[in-house]
Amino acid sequence: MNSPAISVQRVRKYFKDVKAVDGVDLTIRPGEYVALLGPNGAGKTTLVEMIEGIQRPDDGEILINGKSWKQAEQELRRILGISLQETYFIDKLTTQETLTLFASFYGLGPGRVVEILRLIGLEDKRKTYVVNLSGGQRQRLALGVALLNDPKILLLDEPTTGLDPTARREVWDILVHLKKERTQTMVLTTHYMEEASFLCDRIVIMDRGRVLADGTLDALLSVHRKGEIIEFSLEGKGSATMPPFLGPYPLVYDEHTERWRVEVEDTARDLPRLMDLLKQNGRILASFECRKTTLEDLFLSMTGRKLDQDTSATVTT
Repeated sequence: MNSPAISVQRVRKYFKDVKAVDGVDLTIRPGEYVALLGPNGAGKTTLVEMIEGIQRPDDGEILINGKSWKQAEQELRRILGISLQETYFIDKLTTQETLTLFASFYGLGPGRVVEILRLIGLEDKRKTYVVNLSGGQRQRLALGVALLNDPKILLLDEPTTGLDPTARREVWDILVHLKKERTQTMVLTTHYMEEASFLCDRIVIMDRGRVLADGTLDALLSVHRKGEIIEFSLEGKGSATMPPFLGPYPLVYDEHTERWRVEVEDTARDLPRLMDLLKQNGRILASFECRKTTLEDLFLSMTGRKLDQDTSATVTT
């Protein structure tokens, strides 16, 4: 119905021997909130920087509202709002002065600064020097700067990394408000599973420069080959020794946590099988947990690694 807000076609970006982005295709529709989810080194930041025009692809094409950076750089700058992983402001400017400075680049007056201060919840910090803001407050300020020009497309690179849970939730609240207004398309990079599922309509899972899966949370989990997780630990020595399968399902042992894990289709049906298997092998449960599969489980099944594992090599992507 509408042309894509962002179209990424067969895009590649290499750094020496590192394939930071390796043949990515991605289409984002107007008004969509999309998370690029993956560990450090997955290629998320490199991809977003190419969308932002900060880096150029080695191969492939990126179009924003049907236009490339070569065709319409000034026009694209006006419709984008960008928040980088780290933003450095002038320490001895106040919050209000910082926003006023950036607003002047767009020819915006003090009224817009007041609106943004209210939106990011820093009205009471308007006269506070940037150097005296907390990490969460600085990140909200960076988000405010990205929103000054009322962008059609908002690109946020790891906006809550390093923040404590309270500060992270404050940033989430701003983004939820924007989502209700539905005035922007948003692309968010994150390695927080909860952040991706809470804020975004659609999740694109990336690893080693490639897209592994793309869809809504429900769709991604529904195509996962099983539906529920049983995790348990055993008493006594030799707890790493068990038969390799529970019926058709492989039993996996984690040496770090000293826990077993099995993915099953139906816990109510398969749990008695596990109890029988333990009894036959003379094993006693020390701890036990049943739960639904999550994005973390999906990523682990696809890659053999957890989302918090760093996959970067010689560059940070």
